[in-house]
Amino acid sequence: MAEAGKRYAVVTGSNKGVGFGIVRQLASNGVMTVLTARDEKKGIEAVEKLKECGPSDLVVFHELDVTDSSSIASLADFVTIQFGKLDILVNNAGVNGTIMDPEALRAAAAAGLGKKDVEVKWSEMLT
Repeated sequence: MAEAGKRYAVVTGSNKGVGFGIVRQLASNGVMTVLTARDEKKGIEAVEKLKECGPSDLVVFHELDVTDSSSIASLADFVTIQFGKLDILVNNAGVNGTIMDPEALRAAAAAGLGKKDVEVKWSEMLT
């Protein structure tokens, strides 16, 4: 469970590139960080690479496919059980193509969403 004063983070799509750099930076600042990737082998390799440069004792891997609701639920359960809280979420994972829920679209259409014009009065919002 969460230690007093300790911060916890999840970085999606973090086995390489910008996400990997964010994990390294968070861990080097004392944040317990969950490195995620769709591919378990690539995720574990990324954690091993972090061991070479230092902050890996504050990094754990969890497999995550952000397009799969059961994978997301598994990560949420992991964070809840291991840490009890989440302080930082970095949504870095990219998704190819368009992901849509046809049932949600039908429900939105039935409710009339998207059929009304919305007038935004920026002068009232920006103060």
